[in-house]
This record gives sequence, C-alpha cells and structure tokens, in this order.
Amino acid sequence: MSTPFILLLAAFVGLSLARVPLALSMMVAGFVYLITSHQDLGIATDQIMNSLYNNYVLLAVPMFILAANVMNAGTISKRLWGAADAAVGHLHGGLGHVTVLVSVAFSSMSGSALADAAGPGLVALKMMREVGGFRPGFAAALTAAAATIAPIIPPSIPLVLYALNSDASVGALFLGGVVPGLIMALSLMATVSIVARRTGLGRRPWVGWAAFGKAMAGAAIPMTIPVVLLGGIWSGAFTPTEAAAIAGIYALLISVFVYRAYDWPTLWAVLVESMRASSVVMLLIAGAFLINYAVTAEQLDKALAGWIIGARLTSTEFLLAINILFLILGCLIDTGTLILILVPLLLPTIKLLGIDLVHFGVLITINIMIGLITPPFGLLLFTLAKLGDVRINEVVREIWPFIAALLVSLAITTFIPQTVLWLPALAGFR
Repeated sequence: MSTPFILLLAAFVGLSLARVPLALSMMVAGFVYLITSHQDLGIATDQIMNSLYNNYVLLAVPMFILAANVMNAGTISKRLWGAADAAVGHLHGGLGHVTVLVSVAFSSMSGSALADAAGPGLVALKMMREVGGFRPGFAAALTAAAATIAPIIPPSIPLVLYALNSDASVGALFLGGVVPGLIMALSLMATVSIVARRTGLGRRPWVGWAAFGKAMAGAAIPMTIPVVLLGGIWSGAFTPTEAAAIAGIYALLISVFVYRAYDWPTLWAVLVESMRASSVVMLLIAGAFLINYAVTAEQLDKALAGWIIGARLTSTEFLLAINILFLILGCLIDTGTLILILVPLLLPTIKLLGIDLVHFGVLITINIMIGLITPPFGLLLFTLAKLGDVRINEVVREIWPFIAALLVSLAITTFIPQTVLWLPALAGFR
C-alpha cells in the first residue's frame, strides 16, 4: 500500500469523522490520491463522467426512489396495511405479523429500507402501540427489522448498485432475492409468535369474510405493481432498468388518477424530494468511482486475491469471513459506500474461488441490512426510535431476538446457494 493511498484513507476517515457528507469525503480523498501520486487531475473527470454516462443500469435508481416516495405520500401504504391486517391480524401477536407482511408487500415496490421504515413503518408503529398494546421499544425494533426485507425482495437499489460494479445480471439478482427475502419474513414472523406467546400478547377475532374482501379490494390495484414488474422482467417484456421507470410512472398514475391522493403542491414536493434523494445517491456513486480508480491503480484487489489463495481459504470459509466483515461494517458505513467500494476490491477473489456473483450479491446485501439494525450504530434503529418517539436504549433492548432470526436466515442463504440461484435458473438467467 503506497503513501498516496494511505493519505487517501486518512483524508476519507478524517472527513467522515468531521461529518462531511460521504460523497464529498470520497471525492476529496480521490483528489488527494491523484495529487500525491502526481497524476493528472483530469483523470477524475474521466472516471466520473464516463462511468456515470456509460452505465445504463444507473437509470433505475432515481425511478425506484420516485416510486417509493409516491407510495409513501399517497394512500398506498395504508391500503397495504389494511389488507395485511385482514389476512393475519387475528394470529398471536397479530399486528406484528401484519408489520412484516406489509414490509414484504412494500418491498416488492420500493427497494429501499429507509423508504419502508418511513412509509408503512410509520403506520405500523402507530397501530402496534395504539391498537395492539405493544411495548414501544418492541414495536420500533420489529418495524426496523421488517424494513431490512425491502432491499432483498425486488426491486432493490443496493442490488442495482452491486450489478453496476460486478456486471452481474440485474434480472438474476432481483429474482435471486425473492426466496431469501421470504425466508427473512418467515423467520421474523416466527419470532413474533414466540415473543407473543411468552409475553401474553392477545389475539383479535377474525374480521370476517366481508371485511376481508373489502380490505383486499382496497389493496388490489397497488398489489398489481410487483406483478407487473416481476412479470415483465420474467417474460422479457422489459429490462430491470425499464421496470424501474414503469414502477415510478405506474405508482404516480395510481396515486394521482385512481386514488386522487395528491394536489399539485404535494405532487411537486414529492418530485423535488425524489430529485434531491437521487442526486445524493449519484454523487455518492461519483465519489466511489474515484476511490475505485485508486484501488485498481494500487492493485489492491489482486493483492487481496493473492492473500486469500495463499491462505488456502475455501469458498465457504471466505463467505463466513465476508459475513462477519459486512455485519460489522454495515452498522458503521453507508450501504452504498460499502457496495461501491468493497465489491470491486473483492471481485477477483470471488471469481478465483468460483463463487456465483448473484449468490454473493444477495448475501452481502442481507449482511448490510442486518448491520442497519445492529447496535450501537445501526441507522434503522435511530430512524425508528425518532419516528416512534422512543428512547434508543428501549429499541436496542428489544432488537436482539430479531437480529438472531435474521442471522438464521443469513446462515441458510450462505450454506444453501440454491435459495438464491433456483429462481433465476428457473427464469433462464443461469
């Protein structure tokens, strides 16, 4: 590792600790590397502009952000909640099951854990506390854990970013996340059942077929969104990137013309927020391109691959080590930063060990999502504590059973690759 690269790391860590935005921290660190290694600063423009404009898959990111914001600002989240409540609200810990089921439904439309937490998560918090009588910390912890499903079940912004760096098929990654996402949901629901029986959370009576039918009818149109998206990708009618645009437009049309949930000021606010959030992500990606250039120039990726081969790690041992690494870093570092910087560093090793790129992509995304709810720095913990006006120590105390459940899901996905690879193979991606 050269002196310029050490200075790059020092600049990035120092600026990050000073709470400089991550995108700016990466860009400044990249410039520090170019200057101290006596390279032309024009390389920065070349790396950023050519990489951004030559990656068609990046168009999916702002479209998924738009779709999530549209659904959160409209009535779609409430309609999904009503349908899930009618379906499983009568079970032990019913509203906890509803929270998980709503996250599964919303995850098939948004692709963002934070969007899930801020949209249906807010509805879940209120209902669990006011109607179900759940402890505030438990309600916030469960909502945070359920939100981790959103980037696993397609569509998924982290998987799009992974595809950008790995050249793995976005369609295969999307389909590969379906089964692991459902395993995560079942593990969380099992945990809710166990906790509900132990703590005496009551059951509500079945709402009846009339109320059930009404609730399902209310959510029927929103639930066509994942059908259209996955059906179109599966059939080859459109690419995953085109599916992102369809998701954004479809959600907008439903909210504006079917449910009439917007006036012009609200619609304009949603569009502005979507543009702002998209700009933040794109700046983060631009900064990552500079860091990746430095990693490639230093040949750190090849050095890591050589070390792994020299240590004679098997593919399983390597994946276990990666799980530990990403679980730790996931609660400290932004999701996009982890994927955009570490994945290029690991790719040569992945290929040498014969690890499937789709399996690896879904695996590290699950790791990062678990990191988001891992104390002491998990971002989703602080987000839900703030949204629910709950003390963070209460949320931390209640989160451990859900972390354990998700770790079981991670182990299943690690040791049984077919949980990821079966559906892409069935759709002809393998």
